[in-house]
Amino acid sequence: MAEKLVIIGNGMAPGRMLEELFEKAPGLYEVTIFNAEPRVNYDRIMLSPVLSGEKTYENIVIHNDDWYATHGVTLHKGAKVTGIDRQNKTVTSANGITASYDKLVIATGSLPFIIPVPGHQLPGVLAYRDLDDVEKMLEIAEGKGRAIVIGAGLLGLEAAYGLKRQGMDVTVIHLMPTIMERQLDPAAAYLLEKALDERGIDIITKANTKAILGTDKVEGIELEDGRVIDGDMVVMAVGIRPASQLAKDAGLAVNRGIVVDDGMMTSDASIFALGECAEHRGICYGLVAPLYESAKVLADRLTGGSAEYHGSVTNTKLKVTGINLFSAGDFAEAPDRQEIVLRDAAAGVYKRLVLKENRIIGAVLYGETADGSWFFDLMKKGTDISEMRETLIFGQAYQGGAALDPMAAVAALPDDAEICGCNGVCKGKIVSTITGKGLTTLDGVRAHTKASASCGNCTGLVEQLMSLTLGDAYNPAAVTPMCTCTELGHDDVRRLIKAKELKTIPAVMQELEWKTSCGCAKCRPALNYYLVCDWPDEYADDYQSRFINERVHANIQKDGTYSVVPRMWGGVTSSSELRAIADVVDKFEIPMVKVTGGQRIDLLGIHKEDLPAVWADLGKAGFISGQAYAKGLRTVKTCVGEQWCRFGTQDSTGLGIRIEKFMWGSWTPAKLKLAVSGCPRNCAEATCKDIGVICVDSGFEIHFAGAAGLDIKGTEVLGLVKSEDEALEHIVALTQMYREQARYLERIYKWAKRIGHDEIRRQIMEDHDKRRAYFDRFVFSQKFAQVDPWSERVSGKDKHEFKPMATVGFSQAAE
Repeated sequence: MAEKLVIIGNGMAPGRMLEELFEKAPGLYEVTIFNAEPRVNYDRIMLSPVLSGEKTYENIVIHNDDWYATHGVTLHKGAKVTGIDRQNKTVTSANGITASYDKLVIATGSLPFIIPVPGHQLPGVLAYRDLDDVEKMLEIAEGKGRAIVIGAGLLGLEAAYGLKRQGMDVTVIHLMPTIMERQLDPAAAYLLEKALDERGIDIITKANTKAILGTDKVEGIELEDGRVIDGDMVVMAVGIRPASQLAKDAGLAVNRGIVVDDGMMTSDASIFALGECAEHRGICYGLVAPLYESAKVLADRLTGGSAEYHGSVTNTKLKVTGINLFSAGDFAEAPDRQEIVLRDAAAGVYKRLVLKENRIIGAVLYGETADGSWFFDLMKKGTDISEMRETLIFGQAYQGGAALDPMAAVAALPDDAEICGCNGVCKGKIVSTITGKGLTTLDGVRAHTKASASCGNCTGLVEQLMSLTLGDAYNPAAVTPMCTCTELGHDDVRRLIKAKELKTIPAVMQELEWKTSCGCAKCRPALNYYLVCDWPDEYADDYQSRFINERVHANIQKDGTYSVVPRMWGGVTSSSELRAIADVVDKFEIPMVKVTGGQRIDLLGIHKEDLPAVWADLGKAGFISGQAYAKGLRTVKTCVGEQWCRFGTQDSTGLGIRIEKFMWGSWTPAKLKLAVSGCPRNCAEATCKDIGVICVDSGFEIHFAGAAGLDIKGTEVLGLVKSEDEALEHIVALTQMYREQARYLERIYKWAKRIGHDEIRRQIMEDHDKRRAYFDRFVFSQKFAQVDPWSERVSGKDKHEFKPMATVGFSQAAE
């Protein structure tokens, strides 16, 4: 029978320990976790991008509910443990849950230190430790105003940046003369302070807080020198303390933290401590890399091993978009130390290495940090650098007197060189996982090793390792840049467009350092789509950045002529519409008329110069573009449903028309085809579409992620809803989720596979607030959607090429 393992706390350290444990000995323990937070495990070092708007909570989840179910873990959410009974080997939570254990792991983390000045208990005084803190900050930030951050350490500056990104004015108060004084020397601190000032963040150093002002909520602060700063929020980022009271109450040995030995065992042989609450050899670690190293040791001990943790050397990186900073070790000045310094004022680069007895004991890099991992490895190993001292500051690629190929430099790294500092992943781990599991994509490597899955600064190194390991077998298509104009992939470009609030194509190319002046046929359409989707009320669609088919509302054919497809709502037409089409066919001598697979009529063989007149005549008859060419909604295929069919259960035709009229004119990452079938016989072929509906007696079964082109794939079931209104809301929300998250030209089935079908179901079917938010954002974007009343065409404007559809109100599009 499996032993009982109980874990108090569900942070990153116990999460990593469980991953190692399940890999070494699946089924060895019956695992129960008590989590004080009401949620699953997430990446806490990514709270700063969540605060700044660059990521969402869903993006930083490490283990979702399915992971716990798969591994048979019982997770008690919102269950803070209040007592440990060592004699009976049980733990009890505040909400009355008691669990017995054979082995217990305490991973209670740390508590933020709140300066006990007058006013520190006012509403609006916040710490910065978990997602609850971030959500409170975002709530206050909706009113804009000013945020005051006390403490210019790592967390304080990340909080300041995030709140600035949310539109608040931000002032940082710091007691010491320079910011991040524990991680930076004065020169690097100067450069960082200058960069933050350029981003609109005010920093006041050598300032001490006397009181927080306000009656019912925060209204500002008063400094010791008498200055008063108005504000709506005060964020305390002045340090943390190990959360060790629970262990102390249970009679375990506690100093500053819970005392553990080299096997992470406490003074009780059945109880272990892990993470920020643990004290090892007199040190409590607050960075994730040492916590992961100790987690691996604990997993080994829990499986009967004898691994030992001997402490860690740590490094620091600041998670502020556009600022590259790395520091490690001891860089204080002393008579027995030497330094090597490189400055490039024009490029904003500063590098300083501190040496003692020909060994690196400290490193500070600002502006150019690619060699941080190499310097850090030399420092951890105490490598004698005498032979490379003359070229050391120029980095690994220049050792030997000449620049090496960067790939050769990566190949020269030892297996134990740290590649991913956020997650403590070394080169050997990445290489062995690639070969052992047959991985060929960056997403695969991230999923199995966590390397580059957090801040992403090491992505280039990981990709180089993949190239070295796989050789010609490595196909970097999924992670390569958008095109030769940039080094960035689609995901990074889209994230930075939002984070930097870039609202024009020139702005994107300038701020993201495009290699070409105007982009190319690959990147311009993608950038145009991302900007249309992200800033619907502010960005002016650049029709010159669209493909020719989208510009002229027609499909170019191999002989140079065009085909035109008028929109027929749900595949339904009338005699007057058919007569109008026939008149256009005769008038322009169109050589071929064909019914399409989407239940519409295609007019083929039209000369480009006739297109304006063809559309003018069709527009007079009430036709609008069917967008058969577009990266957008194309068709909603329907069957006749209950009105005519003896098997029909619902009005499939009416629902299809309603969906199409509600959604038309909205651009999407790739073409979007829908279908509604009136019964499970599925005459409209809804189970191979991007989104499909099967009408059943009890309501509407929604499907998604099908394909019937180069790839053949049946749909996944999203879920069952009872009414047409619910069906419309769920379909629109799903479409908006796809619009916001997919890469340009990525079909729904590929996007869904990449992010997970279960995650889509969770957000659309289970999370009402999130579903409604997606729906509302779609409605908002439709106010500015490119739907087309054809006024310009009928009046004779745009004789040669058509602009994308002109602006009309949402109500017109939805009627």
